[in-house]
Amino acid sequence: MRYFRLSDDVHVSGRWYLDDPVDPRGREVDRWQFEGGLPVAIDGRLRVPLYRPGRPLDFCVTAVGGTPIVHARVAAIFAELASADVQLVPVDVEDQADEFFILNVTRVVKCIDDKASAEVQYWKPEDGRPEKTGNYRAVHGLRIDPSKVGDAKVFRPWGWLVVLLVSEQIKEALESIGATGGKFKEV
Repeated sequence: MRYFRLSDDVHVSGRWYLDDPVDPRGREVDRWQFEGGLPVAIDGRLRVPLYRPGRPLDFCVTAVGGTPIVHARVAAIFAELASADVQLVPVDVEDQADEFFILNVTRVVKCIDDKASAEVQYWKPEDGRPEKTGNYRAVHGLRIDPSKVGDAKVFRPWGWLVVLLVSEQIKEALESIGATGGKFKEV
């Protein structure tokens, strides 16, 4: 089985950029909750403002927080192929009649292959961040050990939660519908 990092393709010409989600009263929600690898409880329907208008995409991440926002047709693929790995949170995207969702990845897998990755750095006690000691500080040229992934189809790697990883099956399904906005890099 092969796995891929799914990220926002910022090189799509004329594309939109979305701002971080806000609650029904217009207050920003804690964007980090969507990178924690855990289900979230949302009170009321969230709204996603435009950061910069442009061509809507099927997959993108918000401009500041990096929260994945997906069109309903992309959400359907994740719901069908990886329902145990994701939570789909309905959102209203400014100026859009179509349905969109926050793609909250709820699966975390300890799978980073330190030796195969180009470079890994860990937080150390002398860095003055005791709550982070032992966690990854940086991962360059990310590689994972596929034997540690198990049955996960969509997940974040333990210790480096800023990355969204998908199975080859998810990648192929998104490509088969011509989903716009995402790019893949094998890990």
